Amino acid sequence: QVQLVESGGGLVQAGGSLRLSCAASGSIDSITSMGWYRQAPGEQRDLVATVTTGGNPNYADSVKGRFTISRDNAKSTITVHLQMNSLKPEDTAVYYCNMILRVISRDYNYWGQGTQVTVSS
Repeated sequence: QVQLVESGGGLVQAGGSLRLSCAASGSIDSITSMGWYRQAPGEQRDLVATVTTGGNPNYADSVKGRFTISRDNAKSTITVHLQMNSLKPEDTAVYYCNMILRVISRDYNYWGQGTQVTVSS
């Protein structure tokens, strides 16, 4: 199992920047992928960006060129960051950290508690 703690988020004007972070502890050696998803009111939860342990990033088309995902590896924690620049009102949503663990050829999804990002026009 892993424990996820999110930080960052808040209120920003359009064109501004925010940085989200998600620290994972526990069975971090089993993590194969980590990333961020978002969910606006009345909408489904959608992928924003992911990065594999091999370092390969993947972005939703709507955030390419504006958002950057990165990770920091420490001895007992892995932290994934999402740098969000040139924010737009349509980026407003609850952002969820996600990590996938692979245990005996089976994948398990872990989610953070969610953090609100609000972009005003």
